Amino acid sequence: MRKILIIEDEANLSNFIRLELEYEKYEVLVSFNGRDGVKQALEEDIDLILLDLMLPGLNGIEVCRRIRAEKNTPIIMITARDSVLDRISGLDSGADDYISKPFEIEELLARMRAIFRRIENGGHSSHKLIYQDLEMDLEARIVKRDNEVIELTKKEFNLLRLLMENVNRVLTREILLEEVWGYDTSIETNVVDVYVSYLRAKVDKKDQDSHIQTVRGAGYVLRQ
Repeated sequence: MRKILIIEDEANLSNFIRLELEYEKYEVLVSFNGRDGVKQALEEDIDLILLDLMLPGLNGIEVCRRIRAEKNTPIIMITARDSVLDRISGLDSGADDYISKPFEIEELLARMRAIFRRIENGGHSSHKLIYQDLEMDLEARIVKRDNEVIELTKKEFNLLRLLMENVNRVLTREILLEEVWGYDTSIETNVVDVYVSYLRAKVDKKDQDSHIQTVRGAGYVLRQ
């Protein structure tokens, strides 16, 4: 039975999530502030942490940093604010995923399952990401397909990394542009389309559908 730690100061929400997770056969621990959450996360053998961004004592960003300094436990950040900067801050502090309030419990469960699948497939290594026939070594900054090295530029590597870290999540052109090219870039969003085409030419096999799928009117996604 997987053990989940909820760090959330809203009692009604944490109780709701706890009941839903217990129904799904997870073991659940709950902490209502940041300092206690860090203590439980470091002392207990936790499989996944659901971490609220706005917490008393320590905010979610600092809690995430302290946990990540000691452990690689997967973390999903829960936030009432859906701004790009909040999402980026959460991911940069070490969170594996994020979800914005209000959310459907089915979406949260799906995100948890996706993380557990990546772990089971070896894709949650602190040094490697794996998606189908692609393997990315984050430290060496090398990408392989079927054990053959694919030469990528810095921007291509960072773009593919972002997609591989967010399998099954549609990423808008704006998010891709801000995370790969920077917050204050004056580059138009169509540069993302250009670089996606570069990536497709390098990572896809000619006789197969593209790894990177276009979601019309939304952005791009890697489907599991």
